[in-house]
Amino acid sequence: MDAQQALADLTEISSQIQAAVVFDDKGKVAASTLDENRAGGLAEGAGRLLEHAQGVKAGDGGVTQLEAATQEGSVFVVAEGKTRIAATTAPDPTVGLVFYDLKSALRSIAVKPAAKRPVRVSGPGEGAPGEPGGSPARTTEPKPAGKKKPAAKTTVEKKPAAEKKPAAEKKPAAPKKPAARPKKPDAP
Repeated sequence: MDAQQALADLTEISSQIQAAVVFDDKGKVAASTLDENRAGGLAEGAGRLLEHAQGVKAGDGGVTQLEAATQEGSVFVVAEGKTRIAATTAPDPTVGLVFYDLKSALRSIAVKPAAKRPVRVSGPGEGAPGEPGGSPARTTEPKPAGKKKPAAKTTVEKKPAAEKKPAAEKKPAAPKKPAARPKKPDAP
């Protein structure tokens, strides 16, 4: 899914999010619910928040999410790889839900169409692999999805029924010859 569609879906499902922007680790905006100038400002500010949080964090892992709350509202930032998403909310949002919605939107952007996997084919009486009596999985490649050719239309024209001709006169059957009798063996 593209970033703009992900943001449209996000704002549709989350009533708490007022504005959102998707951007990369360099600050380049990929999609936004704001005008270009405000989107750039939100992306820049959210990027700086992530950088500063990296400097004060404890432990070895990177900062993947943060919330900055004020009396006017909150700013949420979620990072996954080089892609980031930032959103603003009204005061006192449901923090866990906002993070969940942002992560879902971010993952939907990164998801590419799944590669076709082989389909498991099993016959009667086959158990699962590794079970007693089970057999290894047999696979077949799935049929490629494509346009189906429309079935050819066939028309059948009804022909008028043929007129019946009078039956030909039958010739009398030839008499059958009697079957030959087996010869009797000569007597001694």
